[in-house]
Amino acid sequence: MDKFTQEAGSLITDRLILAIQENKQYLSDIDGAIGDGDHGINMNKGFTLCREALDKQPGDFTYGLKTLGKILMMKIGGSMGPLYGKFFLSMGKAFDGQPEIGAEEFGAGLKASLDAIRAISPAQVGDKTLMDVLIPAEEAYSIAVSEGKSFPEALDAMDAAALKGRDSTIDMVAKLGRSSRLGERSRGVMDAGSASCYLILHTMADTIKELLAA
Repeated sequence: MDKFTQEAGSLITDRLILAIQENKQYLSDIDGAIGDGDHGINMNKGFTLCREALDKQPGDFTYGLKTLGKILMMKIGGSMGPLYGKFFLSMGKAFDGQPEIGAEEFGAGLKASLDAIRAISPAQVGDKTLMDVLIPAEEAYSIAVSEGKSFPEALDAMDAAALKGRDSTIDMVAKLGRSSRLGERSRGVMDAGSASCYLILHTMADTIKELLAA
């Protein structure tokens, strides 16, 4: 298969929730090195609230993404709630009316998510934020699709670029957010937002490849 249905796609939301729940301590530990240490706690709160909402009223992939986006925007504090809220809400809206999602549709959703975050954040590659993951991941995916690569191959390209972007933040000095006040002391530690962004994109890639292989 080169596409998956909206109904099957609900598994992606399930796996995203589980990934954040299982990595809440890891994300908070990373954040604690140069931040408040609450990134994993806040993310876990939002994703768990989404789990509870979807248990009460299940839906397809688009419904799950929109539900997650709304909860993150309204229920978790800090800068990450609005950013990830916009990410998932915009992706959900991009998939509206698409009975099946293939390489082209997913690429449109990924670009919509990036554009939505760009609209509210000035962050660029090199600023030690989640954009160090999301921007190169979207570019790598888009290039792979334009070169005629298969959906799984494009997802692999996205995943590899996301991982490289996450790890690149270790040697960066933070330029935005609270950690930017630390200056050189922020170097040598991975950015927590980049870690969660990689976890999200990696989980999406793995789960979609699983659905395509079914």
